[in-house]
Amino acid sequence: MASATLLLPARDRLAGQSLSPVLSHALGRADVTVVGEAGERAQLLRHFELLPAGWPVAALTRSRDAGDVASAQWMRADPAWVRPDINGARLFACGDGLHLSQDDADGLLPALRTLFGDAGFPIDAPTPSRWYLRMPVATKPPRFPGPEDALGTDLFDDLVGVDVVTDADVRRWRSLLNEAQVLLHNHPWNARRAAAGKPPVNSLWFWGAGVMPDRVSTAHAQIHSNDVLLQSLAAAAGVVPLARGQAFEAAPASALFDLRDARDLAQLQQDWLQPALDALRRGRLRQLTLDCAEGSRYQLAPSQRWRFWRRPALQLAPLRRDEFSDSDLDA
Repeated sequence: MASATLLLPARDRLAGQSLSPVLSHALGRADVTVVGEAGERAQLLRHFELLPAGWPVAALTRSRDAGDVASAQWMRADPAWVRPDINGARLFACGDGLHLSQDDADGLLPALRTLFGDAGFPIDAPTPSRWYLRMPVATKPPRFPGPEDALGTDLFDDLVGVDVVTDADVRRWRSLLNEAQVLLHNHPWNARRAAAGKPPVNSLWFWGAGVMPDRVSTAHAQIHSNDVLLQSLAAAAGVVPLARGQAFEAAPASALFDLRDARDLAQLQQDWLQPALDALRRGRLRQLTLDCAEGSRYQLAPSQRWRFWRRPALQLAPLRRDEFSDSDLDA
């Protein structure tokens, strides 16, 4: 019998919104565990194994975008918009958040090709929102955070850090970034974007460096997602990624459904959680797992209906260790 796993956002993203009575009772009787760290990387690595261990996002997405990852190391150099403030400059948008067209990429990239080509790191953009640097395998890449962790943070702290004084590699990347920012700031294409009321592409965001893993595996036979990275992981694991549908439908095998972009709990219950619970109750699923981005997990099974002494869960509030017994937390 099939099982289903729903990837959900952190519980605090949905806190304060009411659960239906059916879902309240089901979650109150579920096994709840703290299974890992918070964040996208930790959540996805609960479902994929990479050998060697690492998080080479650029190589994974490049494989999907262009299929030419062999014999090179890759790093994302995504288009970014930063704004100065009294303490420095902050990242306001990056990649998909800028909604670039192919004309935007074609207009901006030529100014950067000489800079990065002379440094030995050719730059290109197989898609308008994902730009890549190709680097020799032996290159020591910078360890910069992913954009989801950097939005709103200070650019200097994230892209330089405390090692700038002693680390020549960090200084080199900072110098390249400074030169790229000057080129982009003065680029006439950004003047056209500003005249059209669009944010400028005035910086790059370096992140996700690494080589393609030797092996990627997953326990899921189906993966339903509209997210490029998750689709890339699925493809690398030999699973054909499927676009996420509008509502839950039980699959004939173990299936992973990506709902990390959910923000409206009522809609999430109507389209996904309630239909999944119905499938569990009718015997179409042997197990339903809710994996939350902050690291907690609900496991639901038909036999839990006899746990009538459990109190209903009133909402998807952030997990506290005193909510459950030690046996629940260690299950």
